[in-house]
This record gives sequence, structure tokens and C-alpha cells, in this order.
Amino acid sequence: MSLPDDLCATVSNALLEDVGSGDITALLVPRETLATARIFAREPAILCGIAWVNEVTRQVDPDIHCHWHCQDGDRIVADTPLVTLQGRARSLLTAERCALNFLQTLSGTATICRQHADLVAHTGVRLLDTRKTIPGLRTAQKYAVTVGGCHNHRMGLYDAFLIKENHISACGSIAAAVAAARGLLADRPVEVEVETLDELDQALAAGADTIMLDNFTLPLLREAVERTAGRARLEASGGINRETLVPVAETGVDFISIGALTKDCRAIDLSMLFQP
Repeated sequence: MSLPDDLCATVSNALLEDVGSGDITALLVPRETLATARIFAREPAILCGIAWVNEVTRQVDPDIHCHWHCQDGDRIVADTPLVTLQGRARSLLTAERCALNFLQTLSGTATICRQHADLVAHTGVRLLDTRKTIPGLRTAQKYAVTVGGCHNHRMGLYDAFLIKENHISACGSIAAAVAAARGLLADRPVEVEVETLDELDQALAAGADTIMLDNFTLPLLREAVERTAGRARLEASGGINRETLVPVAETGVDFISIGALTKDCRAIDLSMLFQP
């Protein structure tokens, strides 16, 4: 995934939230004071969020210079400087928290994704994110997912059909729901969530592009793969964690979607320190 189009707006909103009418504590520092600062990681991680930090500093003060010592996707070790920033001390202080918030959150997302991707690297499965993202950071987190070696599911409710139990109930059947989707927007992919092998057969007969196997056991996943025989892509979902991930991947499904990739990410411990 390339950098999202809403990156500048996302940063602008974050700065408005944090800085508001102005950083009154930074006013304690004389305006002409210059400083050099470095951001360090306090723990190993996968780095992600450089463009967001650059945009924060640009919007706060275009005269801040950022010299990065690593790139998005790099494995970083504790206490290694990630970036050196130079500019007005006031500006660096104002930009600090917002820049760190983006960098630690997106690096946390990329790190958990890399950990999961490494576990199933011996299989052909693709790990997918979900819509369980931090509000306001959907595109940023989905970018971080790809930096971490996983893949994006649909971006939102607008770019692909995902027909679930309540949709099926309201439409009357799986076949009716799929037919309605094809008639409404024929160019959009159609995915159907199923809970039984009988529903799998219905989704296959209806011509779904992808079928989500919700909370299937390992024997049922293997049966679903055999029964489908390549007629549709299969996505395993529902309560999959690091302990169950590898056995699920080894059943032969095409995708595994995991909400925890974005929902349960832990921010990486970072700090910015002025240099002597």
C-alpha cells in the first residue's frame, strides 16, 4: 500500500487536537533558541511512520530538518537513534508528542504484523487486517499492516461486499444476497461469511468470489478447502491467535483475517531527547 491520500489531513487533525490554540509551555523557551533532538526506540520493533513524523514537523515548522537513520520496515534495536531533528527548540517541543504518537502506534502495528507474518512464512497464506482500527487512523494503520508484511482486507464499507448473517437474513438467502450485490455493483468483489459446510455449498453455488469460514474447526477447514477445490478463495476468521495461527494456515486456506493486527497493537516505547 502506498502512502494514504489523507495523511496531511490526519496529521492536521492530530495537531489541532494536541496543540489547539498554541503550546503555552514551549513559550517558556526563547524563540531564537536552536536545538538538536533524537528519537530513540526503547525496545526492538519494526519501524513505521516516517512520513507522518515528517508531516508533523512540516506543519509545525517547515524549518525543522529530519535526518532519518533507518527506513519504514527496518528492524530496529533498543537505544538506537531513529532520527535526528534540528530546528527551533520551541518547534521541536511542540511537535514532539504528536510525532511520537504516530511513530509508536504505527510501529506497534507493523511489529505485531511482522510477528504474525513470520509465523506463517512457510505457507502460502496471506494474513489480512480488518476494519477494527483506531478511529481516525484507518488508512495509517492499514499502511503499517503492509509495512509489517501482512495485507489489507477491504478499506471500508464502500469498496467490497462482505455479506454476513444479518445481510443474509434480511435478503432471504445467500443466493439472493449475492445476486443483489452483482446487480448493484458488478465490479465490486463479493465475499460471503458462512458458518457451516452447507452454507459454504450455497455460497459456492451463488458464485461468491471469496468465502469467509467463520469459526471453523481445523477438520472443517480442511474439508472446506477440499470441497471448494479452487472455485472460490477461502478466508479463515474468528478468534485466531498466535497459538492457533499456524495450524489454520496449514489447512490450505488462502487468507486468514485477524482483528488483533490493528485492534490489539501495543505502542512501541519511544522517546525524544535534546542533545547537548
